Amino acid sequence: MLLLGACAQPQQRVQTGMDRQTVIATLGPPKETYDLPDGGKRLMWPTQPMGTTTTAVDIDASGRTTRVQQVLQENEFYRAEVNKWTRDDVLVAFGRPFETSYFKRMEREVWSYRYMESNIYHMIFNFYFDPQGVLRQTQKQPDPVFDPSQRNKF
Repeated sequence: MLLLGACAQPQQRVQTGMDRQTVIATLGPPKETYDLPDGGKRLMWPTQPMGTTTTAVDIDASGRTTRVQQVLQENEFYRAEVNKWTRDDVLVAFGRPFETSYFKRMEREVWSYRYMESNIYHMIFNFYFDPQGVLRQTQKQPDPVFDPSQRNKF
């Protein structure tokens, strides 16, 4: 039974209603913490730059867990609203990207996140921000690190 518990994904070891101290005792100190609009906090345990998961635990103002999820998923990425979300919204939703780039001609900063699509395909999801930090475009692409035809290039 102990072995089965060790294999559980981090988000499976935390339940709604747990207090903050129990969550941290279970998962260790979070690598990222963000303020939520309701006075709560979002605690994050990313596996980037090479990993494909980030466990996010939302804690309400009273210190209790309200939501636990793995946020680096396609259905979560598609919640991001083009022309409405900002860099801060993406940061709170997904944590720090594994890579940032700037395309001068487009005048776009790009944040990139590794993830697994359908638990099979290694992918990268990109968020494009204008100079004011507003999300203007999203894009997904195969992760070239896991493309056999690209292996000799890295």
